[in-house]
Amino acid sequence: MTETTSFPVTERNKVRRLHERGRYDRESVYAILDAAMLCHIAYIIDGQPYCTPTAFWREGDKLYWHGSSASRMLRVQKPGLPVCLTVTHLDSLVLARCGFNHSVDYRSAMCFGSAHIIEDLDEKAKALDLMIERFYPGRNATLRPSTTQELKATMVIGMEIEEASGKIRSKGVGDEEEDYALPIYAARFPVTQVIGAAEPCPRLLPGVPFPPGLAGFTPGRRLDEVMTESYKTTYGDN
Repeated sequence: MTETTSFPVTERNKVRRLHERGRYDRESVYAILDAAMLCHIAYIIDGQPYCTPTAFWREGDKLYWHGSSASRMLRVQKPGLPVCLTVTHLDSLVLARCGFNHSVDYRSAMCFGSAHIIEDLDEKAKALDLMIERFYPGRNATLRPSTTQELKATMVIGMEIEEASGKIRSKGVGDEEEDYALPIYAARFPVTQVIGAAEPCPRLLPGVPFPPGLAGFTPGRRLDEVMTESYKTTYGDN
């Protein structure tokens, strides 16, 4: 991998435990990020650590999230604040033949950078439109535009990914060789988040059809697959 296709490995993002699971190439890190809708953002305010869950989206090497202008977490990031943004997908529960080897299969990403507020109203409006488009391709064309007051009440944060790493476990059961002869049940239980059946708003006007852009949101589909598909529809392979 070249420097342009992978993130630099530093003391901050290096995977230390079970380093063979580490991923530093952008393709692997992006795939983990783009399959998610929610992230957790860790930061420090006046020496006190916090970790906030929120929706986020990616454009190239930039990550964005939003919230209320009254949010303390967002207001303190106005001058720029070092943050760590993480995403985790739980893929399976792994039951082994001893407690030590019980585990989970997962995909995770950890991104580091300095968060800053998007001040310009036009840039903010564009970012919020792209957030909707990223999750629900084509939906913006059907919506009323946000008002100036709504834009002022919303704060958008951007962060350039300075360093990042992914970590993936996908081996299932991994017992000691001699333990496979023991009469103990062992298994892998796949875990997924799936889309449920739509529940239309009780006040939906008669005759309003199901939008064709939401065709991928069908009951039973995996959420991570839908999120990845929606990202590619909006951004391609960026």
